[in-house]
Amino acid sequence: MAAGALGLAVLLAGLGAARAQDSCTPPDNVQYAELGESFSTMSSFPVGTTVSYACRPGYMRIRGMPFSRTCGKNFTWSQLETFCTGNVCLPPGEMNVHKFHLFEYFHLSRYRLYGNSQISCVIKDKGVEWSGSLPLCERVPCEPPPRIANGRYTEADSYVYQTTVTYSCNDVQKGEDPFSLIGSPSIFCKMDANSNGVWSGPPPQCKVVICENPEIENGRKLSGSASRYTYGNAVMFECDPGYVLLGNDVITCLENSTWYPSAPTCMKISEGTCGAPKISHGEVVPLKSAYLRGESVQIRCSAHCAFPDGGTEVAVTCQGQNTWSSEPNCACGPEPSDSSPVIGHGRIIEGKKPMYSIGDSITIECYAGYTLHGAARIEYIGEGRWSPEVPICKLSAYVIAIICVIVAVLVFLAAFWIFKKFISQEGASSS
Repeated sequence: MAAGALGLAVLLAGLGAARAQDSCTPPDNVQYAELGESFSTMSSFPVGTTVSYACRPGYMRIRGMPFSRTCGKNFTWSQLETFCTGNVCLPPGEMNVHKFHLFEYFHLSRYRLYGNSQISCVIKDKGVEWSGSLPLCERVPCEPPPRIANGRYTEADSYVYQTTVTYSCNDVQKGEDPFSLIGSPSIFCKMDANSNGVWSGPPPQCKVVICENPEIENGRKLSGSASRYTYGNAVMFECDPGYVLLGNDVITCLENSTWYPSAPTCMKISEGTCGAPKISHGEVVPLKSAYLRGESVQIRCSAHCAFPDGGTEVAVTCQGQNTWSSEPNCACGPEPSDSSPVIGHGRIIEGKKPMYSIGDSITIECYAGYTLHGAARIEYIGEGRWSPEVPICKLSAYVIAIICVIVAVLVFLAAFWIFKKFISQEGASSS
């Protein structure tokens, strides 16, 4: 009995194997497609069975390519060629930067991005679309410039990147003290590190500034005499014969209605003393208010200046009664033409001269799209050198990002055009 049962089991197993060999196993999975719903639950497929596929989300049909396969007599599935391709998002549109052209990218620093800085083509439902809306490019705005007491500024329809406003003080009635403009008369709209518009500095002030009439004993005003002294007025003094000047010979009226430096004094010269030698285009070392008879000093000419004999330094000795052994003077030639700094991608907006003297200063600004690295205001120290060093203008990170976006968009559009052309050619060949 046991032997009979074992024989029956072997017979049934053989019949099951024969039936399995009469059909195909489920077809292999396809990365870009899936079986139709009516076939997904089947475990065996008789010879002659044809199954169809549907493209997965994110893919689309390639026109003219078959999307079905059949179980053959040899119990294998027919070959399947690629019939789905990755779906693409249509070009996202045009950013609203007026009529944008590639050659204008250097000027895009006057605009800022408002909205998503990056969007991606993503799968949604059974298709693809962009993950967000296009950002907007708007010109960097500044708040209206601050108003000042007793003054006004030049108004504009709007205040955007590089807009400059200039302040002036109000007029006063006859007989009243006038207002003086304290500070830089102009400010301009610039962009901060967060692409927000800010003004380049605080506005000036309009104040009544009156300095008292400066007088010194045993001396007089050499220049700058006036009935009233206001902000910025300067006075130069000299001492009467037999007196030496102690202090600075030029003083200036400041915004707090005081003189700077304070007015000098005139000291009577004794028989055995000398005042500091007067020298144009040079310096006295060491410089003091008075020297004793027999004391010597060095007189040095400034850069590009020399004494008549060609030398640039000489020693002189006090002989008493404010008399020096000699009174040399320095004559100066023209400043070398290369003293003006070369600003790549920038310009000098204040203080530009064909030639510079020691102490002259200039203000530098970069062109749109570039960022200043270094001090905006520098001072000439002679021999073609500036302090601090001449700054440089580098392409701003914002513009570099814009260029990268432009290149990415162009590559995307080129790829889309090639793909569209390929699809149209495939469609034409299949028809």
